[in-house]
Amino acid sequence: MSTTAVPPATEVCDFLAGRALVVLTGAGLSTDSGIPDYRGPGSPARTPMTYQEFVSGPAAQQRYWARSHLGWSRMRRAEPNTGHRALAALDPDLLITQNVDGLHEAAGTRRLVALHGRIADVVCLGCRRTTPRAALQERLEVLNPGWLDAHDAVASRPDGDVELEDTAGFVVPACAECGGVLKPDVVFFGENVPAPRVERCYAAVEALGADGALLVVGSSLTVMSGLRFVKRAARQGTPVVIVNRGTTRGDELASHRLEAGCSEFLAGLADIRVDLAG
Repeated sequence: MSTTAVPPATEVCDFLAGRALVVLTGAGLSTDSGIPDYRGPGSPARTPMTYQEFVSGPAAQQRYWARSHLGWSRMRRAEPNTGHRALAALDPDLLITQNVDGLHEAAGTRRLVALHGRIADVVCLGCRRTTPRAALQERLEVLNPGWLDAHDAVASRPDGDVELEDTAGFVVPACAECGGVLKPDVVFFGENVPAPRVERCYAAVEALGADGALLVVGSSLTVMSGLRFVKRAARQGTPVVIVNRGTTRGDELASHRLEAGCSEFLAGLADIRVDLAG
């Protein structure tokens, strides 16, 4: 018999191999696609615009859209990475993502709740009409010629915006239908996640029981919108497995905790489960 210790990643994969899964993903999963995360090791402190600030008036909306126009021009070119594709192959009972980048959808994940919405959609705060972000991007380019080229060197941020202080002169269009204020169809800090999304996630976690597992990948669980599902799973005796670089708020509730890259771990887990299925 070999005396070689079982590598931690292999041990965790083996633990998950035959279990029903609900997966919760965070920004750490998209770093391999070129999208920076919020709180990974070495990440700078970030203070995203709150909902209250966004609705405070035209100055805040100008600041948001000037930055987002630049950031979205980059984020929309991002492609799913190995981790996104592995999760699509794993086909969990439900994939809950805190990310707004749409990469899980692009990878082909079937059962998905985008907890915080999708940056590729825009909603009017007046008439509530939802339109594609690509259409707004075209309007912004016409109204602000040369803006993208003039600020090409600024650093990207996680939510599809950039590090830019001077946004004076940027022109923000109103809703083409009613003249209302346009906002990305995502949950800002200070907003609540829509109740139907939360209820669907709770139901999936509750259905796991002790024989399933909640797998958290690439999230520090700093905000309660994701942490509450970890708390629910732990309270009902469902194993919680956390794979993340850096500590998380859910570590003390985890049955297994692994410091590893998301893509490599998920690819390994997908291989094991495919082998079992075959």
